[in-house]
Amino acid sequence: MSLALGRAGRSTATGTKRAGLATARGTRRVGLATASGAQRVGHATRRLTHAQGAGRTGLGRLIELTAANSAGDSLITLALAGTIFFGLPVNEARGQVALYLLITMIPFAVVAPFVGPVLDRFRSGRRYVMAGTLFARGLLCFAMAAAVGPGDVLTLFAGALGVLVLSKAYNVSRAAIMPSVLPADITLVSANARVALFSLVAAGIAVPIAAGLTAWLGAAWVLRLAMVVFLLLGVFAVRLPRHVDSPDLEEEEDERGERARWRTLLNVGPAVTEAMRANAAIRLFSGFLLFFLLFLVQDGHLKDLPTTTTIAMLAAAAGLGGLAGAAVANWARNHSPQLIVLLTLAVSLVTAGVTAFLFGLWAAVAVALIAAFAQELGKLALDAIVQREIGEEVRSSTFGVVEALLQVAWVFGGLVGLLVSDWSAGPGGLTAMAVVLALALGSLLVLRRARVKARDAKVQAKVNDARNDTRTTDVAVVEVADPPPAPTTTKPLTNPHG
Repeated sequence: MSLALGRAGRSTATGTKRAGLATARGTRRVGLATASGAQRVGHATRRLTHAQGAGRTGLGRLIELTAANSAGDSLITLALAGTIFFGLPVNEARGQVALYLLITMIPFAVVAPFVGPVLDRFRSGRRYVMAGTLFARGLLCFAMAAAVGPGDVLTLFAGALGVLVLSKAYNVSRAAIMPSVLPADITLVSANARVALFSLVAAGIAVPIAAGLTAWLGAAWVLRLAMVVFLLLGVFAVRLPRHVDSPDLEEEEDERGERARWRTLLNVGPAVTEAMRANAAIRLFSGFLLFFLLFLVQDGHLKDLPTTTTIAMLAAAAGLGGLAGAAVANWARNHSPQLIVLLTLAVSLVTAGVTAFLFGLWAAVAVALIAAFAQELGKLALDAIVQREIGEEVRSSTFGVVEALLQVAWVFGGLVGLLVSDWSAGPGGLTAMAVVLALALGSLLVLRRARVKARDAKVQAKVNDARNDTRTTDVAVVEVADPPPAPTTTKPLTNPHG
């Protein structure tokens, strides 16, 4: 019997050894296949990011840096989603959500307008400014990871706001240097679209990974992973091409002795002003839709599917809309950015009106998709207009003001959505928002028409002045070239000798 037990033990050990070897070989094959697939994906991505001369000018490296930055932000967002700071249920109280919106607006309304001027002061070291925002976010991730365990709400709150401000500071600096790395074959709209497209794809890939890691390892370890990511990206930012940095220029003064910096910020030109107003209206609509539809779902006004499924569908539609906006911006690279901005506002208006008339689950999904599409496309066109119209000495400052304005508009729209969702079941609120968008679009068209008339009048006045000058010059030339003949007299011939 003992002999039989020994044989059985040896057989079991042999089988276990064979199974272990087979598992090891299978794991090795899977690892090699995964590494090979990742290498192929990396090479394909590098070909896309470095196409059309983007690798030569540094645009490709900037696209890769920004995409990885977006993935790092996604890690932080998913890690904090389950903490006690962000863990409040949405339908617990509208007052708590309104407080969250106001807290989100504070860094932009107070800090963002001052971030741009600081970045303009350091134009000769923009690589180091971008790297500084990345390093600082890495350190904040380390602090928040240490605060997750004991539940230090104050540290989580301060860290989250700091990450938010530094993320926007990075975006402002990145947008300001885009013309420095722009290849000759790529327009500003197309370059911005590439950055946005790869950033959205990277964030979409990072979200499920971050969610899985948070459920497996916990929020603290995901924040530590984000810390490593941002520290590595800071090193990568320092290694950007040197021509990203611009020499510091002395501030010029106009004839009244005012600094050109503040004069430019207060008068950014009609094209930038028009694009900013249109994007503010679109962002207002986007913020309104987010919280309006969210509370309608929570209150049971869209009962076709379970609440979680409906929210997931709306989130997926918004993500696809953003991707579509970036793709269309890359396709419409040869079209006027001003026209794109007005068209996105018109599309938002039509969508709001149609959704109010045909309100339902699928109409809500459609309006979420189109609103995200309009927001992404309009913002990319606005970035191109600012990069083209605003001088480098105040470009970062202008982008800081733009980011603050758009964030304030989004928060205001969210607050309106909270209030309207308390008394409207859907069509009434969307009808009111359609009226607001119609007023915004109508005012922009009226101002544009007045501006075109004024420009045409100036051109006509210059043409008339040139014609008058030409006529005066022609008369003067005729007077000089053809003088009247002098009168002639005939004198009698006389003999001087008598």
